[in-house]
Amino acid sequence: MPIVEAKLQKLGLALPAPLQLPPAVVLPFPWVRVRGNRGYISGHAAQNGDGSLAGPLGKVGLAVSLEQAQHSARLTALSILGSLKRELGDLDRVTAWLRVFGMVNSAPGFDQQPLVINGFSHLILELYGPQRGSHARSAVGMAELPFGIPVEIEAEVEIDT
Repeated sequence: MPIVEAKLQKLGLALPAPLQLPPAVVLPFPWVRVRGNRGYISGHAAQNGDGSLAGPLGKVGLAVSLEQAQHSARLTALSILGSLKRELGDLDRVTAWLRVFGMVNSAPGFDQQPLVINGFSHLILELYGPQRGSHARSAVGMAELPFGIPVEIEAEVEIDT
């Protein structure tokens, strides 16, 4: 079994099914675009195992607690890993996580966006280790995110071609 998938299994985690979009929503872009030795990952949200959007939905610091948002960021990591697995066939082909951009649907006055996105970063570091998992990162607050999701994350990875 590939190393990253074995670690996921050991942690009791599973990759979700492809995202089930709401009716009448069509997205004209791929979830992962591979160009050369880079994988560009479109913005992802937390998903349930069946591919549906995971709750709670709403603004962090109002309808969603810091702890719930951190969990949402962790589930977003699994969502991204699921897309990478479908595109690359093997998560071990990711040789480095280069850049992560985390967006948090923030209530006025909420300023703990870095703590929210730590939910993502901690899981990636646990799965890939400091050499491959360490990444440049931004964590910003947004007035709104699609479908009321509390967290959206996009990334760039280096891959073994």
